[in-house]
Amino acid sequence: MFNGKWSKVLSGGGESATKFRLFSYHELKVASDGFSLKKKVGEGGFGAVYKGQLTDGTIVAIKVLSVELESMRGEREFISEIAALCDVQHENLVNLHGCCVEGAKRCLVYDYMENNSLAYQFLGGEQNRISFDWTKRKNVLLGVTKALAYLHEEKSPHIIHRDIKASNVLLDDKFNPKVADFGLARLFQDGTSHISTRVAGTLGYLSPEYAISGHLTRKSDVYSFGVLLLEIISGRPIVDFDVKHGEQFLVDKAWGMHNCDGLVELVDPVLLKGDDDDMIITEAVWFMKVGLLCVQEVTKLRPRMSDVIKMLNGETSVEGVNISQPGFVADLMDVKINKKTASQTF
Repeated sequence: MFNGKWSKVLSGGGESATKFRLFSYHELKVASDGFSLKKKVGEGGFGAVYKGQLTDGTIVAIKVLSVELESMRGEREFISEIAALCDVQHENLVNLHGCCVEGAKRCLVYDYMENNSLAYQFLGGEQNRISFDWTKRKNVLLGVTKALAYLHEEKSPHIIHRDIKASNVLLDDKFNPKVADFGLARLFQDGTSHISTRVAGTLGYLSPEYAISGHLTRKSDVYSFGVLLLEIISGRPIVDFDVKHGEQFLVDKAWGMHNCDGLVELVDPVLLKGDDDDMIITEAVWFMKVGLLCVQEVTKLRPRMSDVIKMLNGETSVEGVNISQPGFVADLMDVKINKKTASQTF
C-alpha cells in the first residue's frame, strides 16, 4: 500500500525528487550510534530526532517517527511531510535529504541545525533571551515570513504548514531560521480551502476558525505566525498563569495594550539596554502591530505573507491602519475543554 503512495509522491516531486535518497534503517542506525540517547537532540508529537553522520561525512538530523501505523496516523504524517518537502527549495525551509521505509519503520533525514530550535534557544528564560538581540529577532521573523510566503504564494499547489510555532523553527550555525516539521502540512490548489474533521496543531497558535470549525486556509498559518511574532518581540509565553487573573493569553494581552497605546510595555525589557533603545522600541511596536493584523478574528482582514514582508521591511506602513479585534481566547478555551487536551500538538 505504501509503495503506491510513495510512487505518487515522488512522481510529483520534479527535479528535487531525483536528489531524494532512500536510506536503509541499518545505515541510519549506524549514523546515530544506534539511536543513542547522547545523539538525541529533540522529541515531538511524532517521534524523536537524532544527530547522525552519514558515511560521506555529512552531518544530518534523523527523525524517527512514532509507530502508529495500526491507526494509520503515523503513515499520514509521514506521507504529508515527504509530499510537502521533496519539491521545495528555499533558504528558510529545512532541506530534506531522504527517508527510510522498512516494514513499520519510518525515518526522515534532514540537514542538521547546529542551534537546535527557536524554542530551545529563545524560550529557556531571560538568559537565553539576552543572547537574542533585536537584529537576531528581526532576522528570524523575516526568514519565517519569507518561507511562508514561498509556501503560500509561490508553490503550486500551495502548502499550508498547520503547525507554525517556536519549536518548528530551527536555527543554523548563524542563527538563520529554517521552518521545519511538515508532518501536518496540507497541499491545496489555488482558490480552494478545506474543512478538517481532525483539527491538528498546537493550541495557543491555532487560529480560532480552524480550532472551532476545522476551516483551514492559508490565513490559518498567518494567524499562527502573528502569535509567534508577538512571542518573539515580547519574550513572553503565549499562555501565562497569574495567581490573580488566572490564565492570560498573549494575543489578548497585546490587544488590550494596543487599545490603550501601551504596546511599548510589551517589548521584551532585555532588548532595552543600550543607546539604540528608541530605535528598537519604534521597530518593535511596529512589528507588534503587524502581529495584531495577522491574528485578527476576521480571516479576510489578515494580510498575505507577501504583504507581511513589505510591512516588516517598512515598505508598507502600518500607521493609521485599522486593526480589528483578534480571535478571542475564550473560543480556544472552549476547544481545549471540548477536546480534553492541554496546550500541545494533537
